[in-house]
Amino acid sequence: MFVGTWNVGGKSPPVGLNLKDWLRTNTPADIYVLGFQEIVPLTAGNVVGPEDGATASKWLSLIHKALNEQHLIYSDLFPLQYESIKDMDFEAFLSFRSNSRSSEQVSPFRREQHCANIQQRYCMAAGRQMVGIFLSVWVREDLYQHISSLEISCVGTGILGRLGNKGSVSISMTLHRASFCFVCTHLASGEKESDVMRRNYDVVDILKRTRFAHDCRILGESDPPPPSRILDHDNVIWLGDLNYRLASICGDKYDLLEKKNWQALLLKDQLRIEQRAGRVFEGWEEGEISFAPTYKYFPDSDQYVNYQTSTPKEKRRTPAWCDRILWKGKGLKQISYRRVESRFSDHRPVVSLFAVQVNVPTKLEPTAAIVSNTAADKL
Repeated sequence: MFVGTWNVGGKSPPVGLNLKDWLRTNTPADIYVLGFQEIVPLTAGNVVGPEDGATASKWLSLIHKALNEQHLIYSDLFPLQYESIKDMDFEAFLSFRSNSRSSEQVSPFRREQHCANIQQRYCMAAGRQMVGIFLSVWVREDLYQHISSLEISCVGTGILGRLGNKGSVSISMTLHRASFCFVCTHLASGEKESDVMRRNYDVVDILKRTRFAHDCRILGESDPPPPSRILDHDNVIWLGDLNYRLASICGDKYDLLEKKNWQALLLKDQLRIEQRAGRVFEGWEEGEISFAPTYKYFPDSDQYVNYQTSTPKEKRRTPAWCDRILWKGKGLKQISYRRVESRFSDHRPVVSLFAVQVNVPTKLEPTAAIVSNTAADKL
């Protein structure tokens, strides 16, 4: 399973943007979980106005193209024959979602609408946008028939503690007999101590308010009910711009940055400090970080913003590991954890590869996958 997170800084992708470097692995994954933050600028109009899926549709088209073309590089086991990318109506798919500020349920989105009409290696199982947060799950086409209980939930934690400029988009699904939950978040920003507390509260709020209203009518008599909360799942992956910074009390952090002493610098990382104190993500795992801080860069540059400024009017900004991937569950084993050197935004994308243990029934029977979208609260 490939997991990637990327804050794209409110920029719409150009037509020729190549995502292959972001999605590259030594061997192709079976499942791709791809989370974005700030796919649109976080303006008042975008936060409280009607949601426009045009930008999300552009990202989906680029993802589809990258996944199904990179297959040609890695393997010739599966012949690839699909129509023009223009025939993939991603914007129509996104129209099946409910508005991010309502609790309406939407029409089911079935496999025959998206996966079976075109011969391809990967198809999108589910996707949802809430303002700038966007999460999609892509699976190998032959795996899709074994996915069930797809459900989506959104929680806004931004303005007034409810609007979607910050918050989460979560996808729940079952693969064979194992349940998975993917939580894509954009937490509160800021470097003050009170901002750390706000981020911790956002995590607790998301865990509390996220609900998956599965349709139990499609279950067999012997099937257990699907999980309704994040922590009820067998495996959970939490990805996104968590916005945790370096503790302001450490005076030697600039020296450690110059020396690229990441392990010593990570002792000052707010997320690690809060975890050790048991105030957030207690019992969750994160891989070893052996890469440079992912934020904040000048766009189209390898230079951190105001990191070495000497101008009195400009505040010296400390780089930080804002972009993270954490997990919880015995069925997950992390293989790699790295950042990708894309200069597209002021963040570097982060990716992780997991080995996933799934119990497969002796007799495999195709399962009709149904996805619906619900908002955890009416905003």
